[in-house]
Amino acid sequence: MPLVTVAPAGTTVGVRSGETIVEGLRRAGWRSRYRCRRGGCGICKCRVLSGAVTYPVPVAESALSAADRAAGLCLPCQAVPLGDVVVEQRERDLRPMLASGPRTAFRNPEKR
Repeated sequence: MPLVTVAPAGTTVGVRSGETIVEGLRRAGWRSRYRCRRGGCGICKCRVLSGAVTYPVPVAESALSAADRAAGLCLPCQAVPLGDVVVEQRERDLRPMLASGPRTAFRNPEKR
């Protein structure tokens, strides 16, 4: 299971085979910046600091240009890690989800 680390927060999550970075973060209880989740808007664009990603479907040049790719940028809503990766997002772009999810399993039932 590849690990995705989000800098500068230092949050690390495991990503299942074929799962995108955004899907892995959401499954682990984190919300990151995205809008369309189809790779068309470019809102989620972030820098890959280490590791490599692939895209199972073609990504629009308007959302991620050749210059963006050369600069190390990716679209985490469509990017599937090829191994462990470190991506850089602004600190406010990664936050815990408030809705129920994997994090609810760690709540102490005695504190209700």
